[in-house]
Amino acid sequence: MKLIPIPAFSDNYIWLLHDGHQALVVDPGDASLVLEVLRSLSLKLQAILVTHHHPDHTAGVASLREATGAQVFGPAREIMPEPLTRLVHAQQLNLLGLTFEVIDVPGHTSGHIAYYCADMAPQPLLFCGDTLFSGGCGRLFEGTPGQMLASLDTLAALPPATLVCCTHEYTLSNLKFAQAVDPHNQALIDYTVAASALRARHQPTLPSNIGLERQINPFLRTREPALIDAAQRFDASVKGEVGIFAALRQWKNKFQ
Repeated sequence: MKLIPIPAFSDNYIWLLHDGHQALVVDPGDASLVLEVLRSLSLKLQAILVTHHHPDHTAGVASLREATGAQVFGPAREIMPEPLTRLVHAQQLNLLGLTFEVIDVPGHTSGHIAYYCADMAPQPLLFCGDTLFSGGCGRLFEGTPGQMLASLDTLAALPPATLVCCTHEYTLSNLKFAQAVDPHNQALIDYTVAASALRARHQPTLPSNIGLERQINPFLRTREPALIDAAQRFDASVKGEVGIFAALRQWKNKFQ
């Protein structure tokens, strides 16, 4: 099984997974890029998975469906390019001989979902859209801080080896903020060096993995004393788990 990040727009990745014959694609904002890869590798597209409704994740869906006949799957509670099969939490899909479980992860949008494959070898696989990024998390456009914190807790509880296939190359900017709020984190310092080297060679920093994100991602570490102290430096009035998370997210929104 091969996993390919297809660069799109200025900083998106469209994920393509294939077995040498059939493929699935995740969040295709640009159909032409996917069709080019399918042609070059002589692949038949079996399925299109969508995590949420934003155009940079959905704009290519209709063209891809028309060109390939692939079945489209997406969240139950968001406006999607019809027709598609709508999915709810804990529902399972069998694609490419693998089982994918749907996980509700509201926060970035109100109906955002993720796709988790436990039987992918050699590591479990997570397509998480714009919920969890390497070193960061998505902006809260529709959901609440409490929803996003709960969604991130759910993803952080997945096995440490799980590959994190998010859909934007935001890693270096996320790590810049992470170091501002958690400057003494040696794992974060080491990862920043490694990620910077990858980008200097024009290589993706993704996929990450859950074990690494637990060590370096401030939005998965909001209950750690260092992150609590940082949040209260930003806003001395904040308290409680959701308040700490919300303060860090607001700080990141303003961070330059």
